[in-house]
Amino acid sequence: MAITYAVGVNSPTNLWQLIQDYCESTESSFVANIPVFIVQAEQKIFNFAQLPAARKNVIGTATANNKYLTLPSDWLATFSLAVIEPITNVQSYLINKDVSFIRSSYPDPDIAGTPTHYALFDDNTFILGPTPDLNYNFELHYFGYPVSITVAGSSWLGTNFEAVLLYGALREAYTYLKGEADMMQYYEQKYQEALVLLKQLVEGREMQDTYRSGAPRVRAN
Repeated sequence: MAITYAVGVNSPTNLWQLIQDYCESTESSFVANIPVFIVQAEQKIFNFAQLPAARKNVIGTATANNKYLTLPSDWLATFSLAVIEPITNVQSYLINKDVSFIRSSYPDPDIAGTPTHYALFDDNTFILGPTPDLNYNFELHYFGYPVSITVAGSSWLGTNFEAVLLYGALREAYTYLKGEADMMQYYEQKYQEALVLLKQLVEGREMQDTYRSGAPRVRAN
């Protein structure tokens, strides 16, 4: 006998339909804003828990005698920045400082060398210290929002943790509708429950192994 499984939220069409069904609204302006509700939920989720889908890396190049390094367009925060030695390919991690530290420690930009420090100069650029003496490649590990399910058609959240995405979007949608307080509280509760489980997964189980950390244990009464 064939078994038919319910389709989850890992497609915009399914997710949009679920939001309409839960909120019992097909009003045109509400439906038009459903992608906004989903994106708002995704961004809050990615800022709450360190999901692997939001960890990105890129190789960038700083040219000789240019102390600035351009950031990726989707950069939001830095995990690490390493300079790659041109001959040996050995990576050395730079120390994050303030712009004032770079200016005071390396006051003469014409004195060049292998960069050891960096600072966020503006929302598009790092400033390096000292000024690179060669063309160096840099490996940047950073935090950036993944492409939304509304654009990509699927997502890590939709595939692996659909409850948090669904209830997060419902919370935003029901706020827009100025819905009843008891239902708003219900969606908030379900969302918070899902967030806790998600955080346990991505910041607990995914960041350890049983060989070094042992299996998770719960005290038995």
